[in-house]
Amino acid sequence: MAETQLFRTQLRALLRASAYGKIKLLVPMLSNLNEVRQTRRHLEEIKEQLAADGIPFDAGIELGGMIEVPAAALTVGAFLKQLDFVSIGTNDLIQYTLAVDRNDDAVSYLHDPLHPAVIQLLHHVISTADRIGKPVSMCGEMAGDPQLTTLLLALGLRRFSMLPAQLLKVKRRILDADMGKLQRAVPELLQAEDANAVRALLADL
Repeated sequence: MAETQLFRTQLRALLRASAYGKIKLLVPMLSNLNEVRQTRRHLEEIKEQLAADGIPFDAGIELGGMIEVPAAALTVGAFLKQLDFVSIGTNDLIQYTLAVDRNDDAVSYLHDPLHPAVIQLLHHVISTADRIGKPVSMCGEMAGDPQLTTLLLALGLRRFSMLPAQLLKVKRRILDADMGKLQRAVPELLQAEDANAVRALLADL
């Protein structure tokens, strides 16, 4: 938002491109609901300008937000009232939740996607989106890690984003999953006191 003119130029270009194929807008690093409101305002103003100039665009273009900081994860319900969909960015969400830089060798061993705080935040975002009826997806290393696929399925995730090389292994995990068993394990997963307890539970799934 500090570079408003550049941002509006980007939005205008994306809107013009939307006339030639399906585009969805995804705003990164959201932490404040005003960021969404400002984006919506800019988007509507640019739509009016394009319409006045007779330039085609997709009037129904969807606006989504990246949930990658704890502030957005904890208040995701408010964000979902303003957005069409959300995507969970696990790399940054884990880093900011645990205050651990995964690229810093001195503390990277503390960067653990199975930390109970991370599990509870993921469950909160996914279940809130499901309750409101808005799509939620996940990108980042967790989504493409076949060792974590059953956990994410248990938490309710149904949309995964990953590198092509990871697709077959994750797909196999999904096809082999016992959804009834996974859903029954959710209360225990959410009550786990540490990452080792989560791993022990996942070993039985």
